[in-house]
Amino acid sequence: MKSILVPFDFSEEAENAFQLAQEIAAKASCKLKLVHVIEIPTTQHFNTMGEVNMEENFIDKIYMVDLVEKRKKQFKEMEEAHSVKSYDFSTTLSFGNPYAGISSEITEIKADLVIMGSKGSSGLEELLIGSNTEKVVRLSRCPVITVKAPVKADQLKTIVFASDFGEDSKKVVKELKDLQELLGAKIRLVKVNTPNSFEKSKVSLEKIKAFIKANDLQNVQIDIYNGDTEEEGIIEFADEVDADIIAMATHGRTGFMHLLSGSIAEDVVNSAKRPVWTMRFKK
Repeated sequence: MKSILVPFDFSEEAENAFQLAQEIAAKASCKLKLVHVIEIPTTQHFNTMGEVNMEENFIDKIYMVDLVEKRKKQFKEMEEAHSVKSYDFSTTLSFGNPYAGISSEITEIKADLVIMGSKGSSGLEELLIGSNTEKVVRLSRCPVITVKAPVKADQLKTIVFASDFGEDSKKVVKELKDLQELLGAKIRLVKVNTPNSFEKSKVSLEKIKAFIKANDLQNVQIDIYNGDTEEEGIIEFADEVDADIIAMATHGRTGFMHLLSGSIAEDVVNSAKRPVWTMRFKK
C-alpha cells in the first residue's frame, strides 16, 4: 500500500474516517491525502418571474470566497500538525461535483485505498438522492472502507468476508489479503443462505474450501449463516460474532441495471454500524 485518500467534508463521520486513515497510514508507512470538494453554486439565480437575481448571486460569491479562505486555513493548519508524522501527509481543495472530484483524485494519486465517512441512508432517500459515498463504493478502482463511528486500526482483528465464493470473488482476494496482513486479522468466510437463494451446506463448504486453497488463504474460519435476506444475514452474523469490519465485493453496476438489481454491498454500507470494506469486481 502506497497511498490512501480520504474525502473530507469536516463532518463527524469524516473525522472518524480520517483518524482511522492516520493509523493505517502509520502502519503501512504510506502517503495519506485529504481531498475536500467545494461545490460551486450556479452563476445565476432566477426569481419566480424569471428575472436574474444579481443580489443573491453577489452574496453567493462573497460566501464562496470566505469558505475557500476558511478551508485553505484549516488545511494549512492540518498540514503543519502532521509535518512530524511517520507518513507523508498532504491536502488538496477541489471545486465542482463532489463525486467527480473524489474520482479524479483517486486516479491522480493512484490511490490504493479510500477511507471515507458515511452517514447511511435508506428507502426513498437512497433511491432519489443516493450519496457520494455510495457512488465511490460502486465505482472506485481501489478498495473503499466506509466509517461511521470512531474505530481504532489495532482493534480491527476480525474481518467478516461475505460472499458466494464464485469466480468473481477471486478478483478481490489479493486486496483482501493485503488488508488482513496489514491488520494482523483473522478472516471469517461466510456464505449467507436465504429462502430465495438457498445452497446445501455440503455444497457451500466444498466451494469455500476450494476458494481457500485456490487463493492460499491463511488464518480463516468457515461459516454458513441463514437469514431472511443477504443484507440482514451479513449484518446479523457480524453482530453475533462481534466482527470488527465487514468485507464484500460489489458489482459496480450503474444506471438502469443498478436500479433493477441494486447492490447488497451498498445496502450493507448504508445499514451496518461497523466499518465496511468494499471492492469492485475487476472486469
